[in-house]
Amino acid sequence: MAHNEAVDVVLVGAGIMSATLAVLLKELDPAIKLEVVELMDSGAAESSNPWNNAGTGHAGLCELNYTPQAADGTVDIKKAVHINTQFEVSKQFWSYLTRKGTFGSCKSFISPVPHLSFVQGDSGVSFLKERFNVLSKHHAFSDMEYTEDKATMAEWMPLMMPGRPAAEVLAATRVMNGTDVNFGALTNQLLKHLTSAPDAQVKYCKRVTGLKRNNGGWTVSIKDVNSGSTREVDAKFVFLGAGGAALPLLQASGIEESKGFGGFPISGQWLRCDNPEVVKHHQAKVYSQAAVGSPPMSVPHLDTRVVDGKKSLLFGPYAGFTTKFLKHGSFMDLPLSVRAGNIGPMLAVAKNNMDLTKYLVSEVMQSMEQRLESLRRFYPEAKAEDWRLEVAGQRVQIIKKDPKKGGVLQFGTELVAAKDGSLAALLGASPGASVTVSIMLELIEKCFPNKASGEWAAKLAEIFPAREKVLETDAALYRKINTQNNVALELVEASSETESYA
Repeated sequence: MAHNEAVDVVLVGAGIMSATLAVLLKELDPAIKLEVVELMDSGAAESSNPWNNAGTGHAGLCELNYTPQAADGTVDIKKAVHINTQFEVSKQFWSYLTRKGTFGSCKSFISPVPHLSFVQGDSGVSFLKERFNVLSKHHAFSDMEYTEDKATMAEWMPLMMPGRPAAEVLAATRVMNGTDVNFGALTNQLLKHLTSAPDAQVKYCKRVTGLKRNNGGWTVSIKDVNSGSTREVDAKFVFLGAGGAALPLLQASGIEESKGFGGFPISGQWLRCDNPEVVKHHQAKVYSQAAVGSPPMSVPHLDTRVVDGKKSLLFGPYAGFTTKFLKHGSFMDLPLSVRAGNIGPMLAVAKNNMDLTKYLVSEVMQSMEQRLESLRRFYPEAKAEDWRLEVAGQRVQIIKKDPKKGGVLQFGTELVAAKDGSLAALLGASPGASVTVSIMLELIEKCFPNKASGEWAAKLAEIFPAREKVLETDAALYRKINTQNNVALELVEASSETESYA
């Protein structure tokens, strides 16, 4: 009987998560042998595709749901600060690769775009003012500007101000050093970089059909979706980074840690404008507040997108519901994910989230005219002929057991790893792509603890001179790292004061 092929690592899914982890592992151990297995015929075909996500380099600069307000009016900035420093960690990795000289241009995937928050009405203004007062005292947000002056807002967001009632109460904040990231271009650049190294392969049109424990690792069954041929690969470590498809694969692994997890798929749509006459008047990402009863991922925003050198505008997202776990998935994905171990939490979430269900149904039923009405809250003079509907990627939100409620719906990401560190899966969605590097570092520390603190430690310190915790508290170091990242990624001009990493 023929022996199975053997590799050190199999990564399922060729999106931003697997691409990042694969390149990181190869940097830490050039001798590592790994294979990326992808169902589609190219990388970044699902959530990492630039039209399937907002491309906001999530840094907590403008997303109001990252700074919740308590009943007493106080604003909690912990999440915004943490996400900001996680994004700086991502930028450190991209800067390191760019400085190597073999990675390619950073301009293909990251562009400077101001990040703005915009609110309407007295309660919105008082919230934004308090948010600004608290955030701007932190070194990561010290460049934030605040205004209630309409002439200033007309300078900041010229598309959004004409056609408004004179008495409308408005406020906005702006941070100039925000970014737009084309995660599709970044993913494919990472994959190209990866495959230029020995013992690193990306195989497309391949479906993982089975995961079975073997001595010290896993046997991965792989089917070619075109020819129907099958093969088995033995791997010491398996990463399930397949977006919505990670949950069924995690369940197929049978690891104890997978028990009780369920998934709730939410689809999305955008309004997209490519008219250069409109686009040139809006060079920003402007986020506002979500409607009451709507999920955090539905926070409305009007965004400049830079894809393949061309600028467009996106407005949304408009949520929707389908039982598919992937945009190119099957309507049976959700029913087939139901297990004895997760049916309790899933039913509890269904019972406790009737508002969300109603909201999703109402979003699905919206007409184009109703969608344009939402857009006109941002851009009063929007013309229907300039906008078309773009279907976004699927987001599978996590359902997990909860001792009090039976089950909770979680918005965010969760790393689920086997106790022995031989398999890990990433579940969930936003802020996802922007904080990929932090999540993959967490995975390395969880699944390869001895190597992370031993033979890989020096290389990790070289790539990441400062991690999240120290960036949150050390203002001088934060400014130094932030400047170095921005210069390396060509987001700002280099100045004579810029210190080198050396």
